Amino acid sequence: MAKGRILVVDDEIYIVHILDFSLGMEGYEVVTALDGEQALERVAEQKPDLILDFATLTGAARVALGPELPALFANRDEIADALLACARETRDPLWRLPLWAPYDAWLDSKVANINNAPSGTFAGSITCALFLQRFVEHAKSWLHVDIYAWTPQAKPARPEGGECQAARAIYKLLGERYA
Repeated sequence: MAKGRILVVDDEIYIVHILDFSLGMEGYEVVTALDGEQALERVAEQKPDLILDFATLTGAARVALGPELPALFANRDEIADALLACARETRDPLWRLPLWAPYDAWLDSKVANINNAPSGTFAGSITCALFLQRFVEHAKSWLHVDIYAWTPQAKPARPEGGECQAARAIYKLLGERYA
């Protein structure tokens, strides 16, 4: 079992949850960033074992997968496979989408370092994940979960409203790797 720091970035409020499983401690560091990308970049500079981030960036993943199946992006197959196995075991579904390298060129800009809004309308979820990936280069492993976190219609054991997506799978993964 690996020991080390895991940094979880909440793209909405920019709080980094620092989980140090080797010491059994948990702390919080408020990242004062102008945007989530800066928060990711700051976290990646610490070269953690794993960075997790959760966000709804474009809605494109909802178009492709619907509201019940969050999209997963990962920079390493091993960590993606491990999380997908945990998702199956906990019945907390995730579907991996590719970080398709040929689309990375869509983020190039003639006037800036990077274009965060490519002119095309294709592969919005993938291009957003590729955008985020540019800010986590120093991380050994990075997982981005594009969550919707909402149940539009009530179902048995799932009332209409806020939905905790990917939490059971992530919790199992962290327990297996770092506890």
